[in-house]
Amino acid sequence: MTAAIFSTAAPRTTTPPPTRLSTASHRISRAFAALALLAVSLVSAQAQPTTLQLDPSKTVVKFALDAALHTVHGTFHVKPSALEFDSASGQLSGEILVDAKSGETGNGMRDRKMHKDVLESDRYPEISFRPDRVEGAVATRGKSSVKVHGMIRIHGFDSEITVPAEVEMSSDSWSATVHFTVPYAKWGMKNPSTLFLRVSDSVEIDLVAAGSVAQPSTAAQNAQ
Repeated sequence: MTAAIFSTAAPRTTTPPPTRLSTASHRISRAFAALALLAVSLVSAQAQPTTLQLDPSKTVVKFALDAALHTVHGTFHVKPSALEFDSASGQLSGEILVDAKSGETGNGMRDRKMHKDVLESDRYPEISFRPDRVEGAVATRGKSSVKVHGMIRIHGFDSEITVPAEVEMSSDSWSATVHFTVPYAKWGMKNPSTLFLRVSDSVEIDLVAAGSVAQPSTAAQNAQ
């Protein structure tokens, strides 16, 4: 009897049932964890490069050359091209190819002289622009004003340029307008001036481009 009264055995403990407060707290923690996982997934998806396909039917290169009596206007056509844009870093890669032989001003004699004496398009049939970065933020929806840096190759001559660009993005399409000046005489091309007709040593270029947007998952599926 005495041993039973003075027993040193530890008392039995029981776990209290969960309260409504602890259950709600657990649910809130799980909800925050799910939101955090979703945010990480979205950031990871946005960090992947987006493919910008260029549509030749919606893209044109316009040029204007000042002359003594008037301004000569003309166009070039582009070839199928694509760019890869990483919005997180601003890196832009790929190439826009212009068909040098497609250049025309609406005057056959003048165009033949341009191709033979200035562009030498039989020898240099392509003009290319290879961008490497975008300076400024590009909105995933709507319009943005940025600058694009890269290398332009014309008449076999590479030149570094930075050009202003107005870009408009949507979920499945993009467009851009770019204006810059090409000092063609400094870049190794012949000035077609004659004794009676003087023209400028530089030509104004306007690129109006448009195409489709391939999201990372779509681009990966197409590559398989």
